[in-house]
Amino acid sequence: MVHGITVQDLASRTYCVFDLEGTGIDFDRNHITQIGAVRLEAGKIVRTFRAYVRSPRPIPPSIEAMTGISNAMIQEAPAFPEAIRAFRAFCEGSVLATQAGYEYDMPMLERHCREYGVPGLEQPVLDTKAMFAWLYPECEAVISTDYLLDYYHLSREGAQRHDALGDCVLISRILTQLLAEYKERGIADFRLDNSLTVRRFAIPGMART
Repeated sequence: MVHGITVQDLASRTYCVFDLEGTGIDFDRNHITQIGAVRLEAGKIVRTFRAYVRSPRPIPPSIEAMTGISNAMIQEAPAFPEAIRAFRAFCEGSVLATQAGYEYDMPMLERHCREYGVPGLEQPVLDTKAMFAWLYPECEAVISTDYLLDYYHLSREGAQRHDALGDCVLISRILTQLLAEYKERGIADFRLDNSLTVRRFAIPGMART
């Protein structure tokens, strides 16, 4: 359930679409292994960002297989404070945008910032999943990335799934479609004054470890 979120003047904003990969899907216990992002202006990707993050916890084999990120790849990567500092510089002056970010990416980032004693991100955050649910409250499906790509008939070409940067490319296509739909409907702002209930994501066969 999400509420109390307002982003004004959707059509005129610069967006930073970001995605995280981690050692698992439990944001309370798992650790970030990769941050990916793209800056989106007028529906076009103008810059990209990717940083691997050294995790204090090994990546389980099932996660290695899904993401393609191995323990060897992050062994010499920067720790979280250095990675988030670079990401903060990349996304400065933008509205952050995610897919399922209200339930995973933002809580994961906020927890890491608390634990490492570094400042959190202060920009407003849009979640494409919540944006779609607001437009289609009758939708009972789990509004996943693949669901939205299929719904809007969007291409998956040139983007690797479950790679943070690859997923950002796909999420940016979804966000661009959603922004166009909001504009067509005459909706200038995203406002969640009242509570919006959205079904959580689930990855079959993946334990919360």
